[in-house]
Amino acid sequence: MILKIKKLNPEAKIPKYAHEGDAGMDVLSCEDVVIKSGEKKAIKTGISAEFPKEYVALVWDKGGIANKGITTIAGVIDSNYRGEWLILLFNTSKEDYIINKGDKIAQVLIQKFERAEIRESEDLGETARGEGKFGSTGK
Repeated sequence: MILKIKKLNPEAKIPKYAHEGDAGMDVLSCEDVVIKSGEKKAIKTGISAEFPKEYVALVWDKGGIANKGITTIAGVIDSNYRGEWLILLFNTSKEDYIINKGDKIAQVLIQKFERAEIRESEDLGETARGEGKFGSTGK
């Protein structure tokens, strides 16, 4: 599978895998930003991409900054999207968080997916779990 990356900003960094065997490639900020405590911000990456239609780019947290309270939200990039990759980050900590240009802000996994054929139904198959919700399997 080929992932084509286009730099929209000459200072943008191309995402890359840090280690052999990594599932996620690091995505880097293309701007200096402060995310205040409790605030969410869309961080510019300066890149756009093209990949096959049966794949999706899934945006996930980077462990190092997630440990400091910075988490990703809105993490799906569809194959038909050609705009700039913006990484939406939320600061759950009590401290402001500084992002510098070139900092790793998220990781992206490129995964093959299957589109479901959707059918409305009056009946659903029975299972052992049934309608068991959160905590239904115990502690």
